[in-house]
Amino acid sequence: MSKRSGGFAPRAQMNPKDLMRQVQQMQVQMESIQEQAHKEIIEVSSGGGMVTLTINGALQVQSIAIKPEVVDPEDVEMLQDLVLTAVNEAIEKAQAMVADRMSALTGGLGIPGF
Repeated sequence: MSKRSGGFAPRAQMNPKDLMRQVQQMQVQMESIQEQAHKEIIEVSSGGGMVTLTINGALQVQSIAIKPEVVDPEDVEMLQDLVLTAVNEAIEKAQAMVADRMSALTGGLGIPGF
């Protein structure tokens, strides 16, 4: 009676061609998800709607709208803070959207860079 080293059952062998085909299919799907996400527009606002910003899934700012009543030459810092807040929130939302879509494809594998 022979004893297996390590006590593990032998692993099923995966055909390298099948594995490569699956990887290629996943790459095509990832590219499609990224293309679709780049077309998505996300809108956020800060300061109760005083600053509104739109961004796409490629993290390109599409527009910034600032209500005239928030423009105060004596308090430029407040306007800067409102714009910064809107930009950061928009980036976070866009990144989360892309990550959610990629996670659905990768099954939550947490592949770096995706």
